[in-house]
Amino acid sequence: MTEHVAPVAAEGLQHFVSQALASQGVPGEDADRVASLMVDADLLGHDTHGVFRLRQYLARLRDGGCNPVARVRVVHDRAATALIDGDNGLGHLAMSAARDMAITKARDAGIGWVGVRRGNHAGPLALYVRPQAACGMIGMAAAVGSANHVPPFGGTDLLLGTNPVAISAPSGGADPFVLDMASTVAAMGRIKVLAQRGEAMPEGWMVGRDGAPLTDPSQRSDGFLLPIGGPKGFGLSVALGLMAGVLNGAAFGSDVIDFTADTSSETNTGQFVMALDIAAFGAADTFPAAAAHAFDEMRDSEPLPGHDPVRLPGEGRGAAVARRRELGLELSPALRLDLEALAREYGLDEPFEQDRSSTR
Repeated sequence: MTEHVAPVAAEGLQHFVSQALASQGVPGEDADRVASLMVDADLLGHDTHGVFRLRQYLARLRDGGCNPVARVRVVHDRAATALIDGDNGLGHLAMSAARDMAITKARDAGIGWVGVRRGNHAGPLALYVRPQAACGMIGMAAAVGSANHVPPFGGTDLLLGTNPVAISAPSGGADPFVLDMASTVAAMGRIKVLAQRGEAMPEGWMVGRDGAPLTDPSQRSDGFLLPIGGPKGFGLSVALGLMAGVLNGAAFGSDVIDFTADTSSETNTGQFVMALDIAAFGAADTFPAAAAHAFDEMRDSEPLPGHDPVRLPGEGRGAAVARRRELGLELSPALRLDLEALAREYGLDEPFEQDRSSTR
């Protein structure tokens, strides 16, 4: 008998995640909102920052590191800028509020920039820039990483995180331009997924304290993540930390808490979301067509030998989301086992019963 593991319906997975969060005291509306964003991350293909993170979130809620009944509030507010206090709640709540507020401000002032303090890990930044592009705006978001895995360039003390940044823009095509990247060669989430699957890392992602390549993801705590472009990536990480952390009164440097290793302390994670209204520059009618023309030229560039045709960041995401909504999400066997274990540990309904089938 060969067991066939069926794809998982997005709606059923979202219900399971919401139930799991609610089991730790998160109000129903907040649990539904966070669960929706977590599943959206998987639908978009950001599987290292979606439902994969549920175990970490539940542990922090259980052990007091994250406030289940957070009340997000605005603590500073001007025409084009604001600062939000996330009340140490689930990071998705503060970041989605910051995103929506930035878009509203951009409609009125041409630009909206909203910082977040006392936040938490909030999934992929793409979730907080794609709506800007849909509104005819340019979006940007950045965060201080939720643990320090990177030393300053040339040093050995872990004082920086993956410090990601995302930028979006209308493309004139089916999908917006969406760049979502860590300031390190690889995001720690990708390394954790490899560890969960028992797979090796490529050389160049991490080095050990002896400077030699580190390829065993289970030994990640014994090494350093490498910044993109050497000192350039280090400088970018610091710049993002200043804007997402220091500017907002959030953690940066040695103040950053490892949200996986320490599940009982407040992280005071810092982030920001920006929206820039293209219409404020008189380009509402011209920007999409000009972007589409430039992107077409790039796609038409003759590929180097052995390379695939040129693709733009974000291209093909819409079709992939539609396909996954229709056919279901392909979760790795390791993640399925982990979600089943969470159901037992937290007394939840079995997550995949409705998706099981077998063939002989």
